[in-house]
Amino acid sequence: MSHWKLAGSTAMAACLAGTAAFADVTPEEVWQNWQDMSASYGQTVTATSEARDGDSLIVSGMSMAQAEDGTSIDMTIDEVVFTDNGDGTVDITMSDAYTIDMTVPPAPGVEGDSPTSLTIAVSQPGMVTTVSGTTEDTAYAVEAPAITITLDSIEGVDAAAIDATAEATMSTVAGNYTVSGPADAKVIEMEFGAESVAFNLVVQDGESQTDVQMTATIADLGAAYALDLAGMAMMGDDVAQALKAGSSIAGSFSRGAMDFALDVTDATGPTQVTATSQTGGMTFAMDAAGLVYEIAGTGTAVTMSGPDIPVPELKVNYGEIAANLSMPLLASPDLTDFTFLTRIVDLSVSEEIWGMIDPTNALPHDAATVVIDTKGTVKLTSDLVDDSAMAALGDAAPGEIHTLDVTELRASVAGAELTGAGAFTFDNTDLTTFPGTPAPTGKLDLKLVGGNVLLDKLVSMGLITEDDANGARMMISMFANPGATPDELTSTLEFKDKGFYANGQRLQ
Repeated sequence: MSHWKLAGSTAMAACLAGTAAFADVTPEEVWQNWQDMSASYGQTVTATSEARDGDSLIVSGMSMAQAEDGTSIDMTIDEVVFTDNGDGTVDITMSDAYTIDMTVPPAPGVEGDSPTSLTIAVSQPGMVTTVSGTTEDTAYAVEAPAITITLDSIEGVDAAAIDATAEATMSTVAGNYTVSGPADAKVIEMEFGAESVAFNLVVQDGESQTDVQMTATIADLGAAYALDLAGMAMMGDDVAQALKAGSSIAGSFSRGAMDFALDVTDATGPTQVTATSQTGGMTFAMDAAGLVYEIAGTGTAVTMSGPDIPVPELKVNYGEIAANLSMPLLASPDLTDFTFLTRIVDLSVSEEIWGMIDPTNALPHDAATVVIDTKGTVKLTSDLVDDSAMAALGDAAPGEIHTLDVTELRASVAGAELTGAGAFTFDNTDLTTFPGTPAPTGKLDLKLVGGNVLLDKLVSMGLITEDDANGARMMISMFANPGATPDELTSTLEFKDKGFYANGQRLQ
């Protein structure tokens, strides 16, 4: 079912965008390949007529239908024209507008409900897809001044009390789509971009007396993906073997400035959320070399108000946010790199929130920053994507860690800042010095600025007692030395000679 939904929606989307995932160099072959590929996805494609008119093949009344497990999708395009450009390429154009009818069954386990029916209108005046290449290596270039998708109607028991309208418009759309390689190892690559995207949603739920309005705009939208289908048939049953056979997937998403607004009115009152952001993006890849996942964003500001929020207006801002994870997935006799990054820079909240925590302004209300940036090497002894192999491990580790570098450690909040960096190696033959853990060798250098002042202010605010603060100071003094300034502490935590040292003093 999941595979059908993914494959079916992918093929349908290709058709909607005017980029059939198949092609050749003549109009008839492009049209035939369109039908063949749709059939491979369980879709039925028919037409009321096909006729040559000079260099063009005109397909009229083209319908596409797909149904499984109670869900059906039907669409009809009045006219699709395949034009031979005389240079080995074919242009595909189609009617400026068409509709898609979708029927969705009730949720599992719900009795008495009837299916929900939706009608979606698509408008794409001026869209042109240029097809080039050969059967084995096919390329598509798409351009459209604008594409608008509108929810025309929604009917059914689940939606009987709901009046909903939704519309999304993409402006200045351009994209490239290529299919290459042999039949059993196709490589599909896509790039897509839009100068702007605008989305509007209005929902009125008569049963719950709830009104929802949402708007969003995004500038400079970009997306790309690459899919290697070698071994993809095994992906559902044996991910490890599929990756070893050459299956891979990689994708990225990027955007420019974004504006978002949400207004919800219900029995409890109005709730409002607004957000702006300068940039954002995501990258994902998975293949035999491992997994990579990255997200990033800058210049984000969120404002919320509503009956469930304990202050008149809650504001959260951050200058930068980022996360990165890269790691191997398959067992290997060789050392493999990994990385892990969490980065939140200049995180701040509104003074109303500070007022609940610090009504006397005893603490600096500076923006907070947290950075954990690490990298290292591991040796996997089991495939992490093999469920049976992982289950057989029990409590045993799936591999060995050999090195760990703490490139940057930084945390600053309320006037205090902790920074650090270090590096370690691990002896995987020694699991007894530190029971169950490979014996480390290396050190971590730390510096704390403003810690004593922060403790004093927490005592004055009544958040901790004087005894708690003195206990914390005694504990810190065991691991730290005075620094260059009055409220600065430094510490070197070191593992060596099968022991643990703090500032040269052996603690274990």
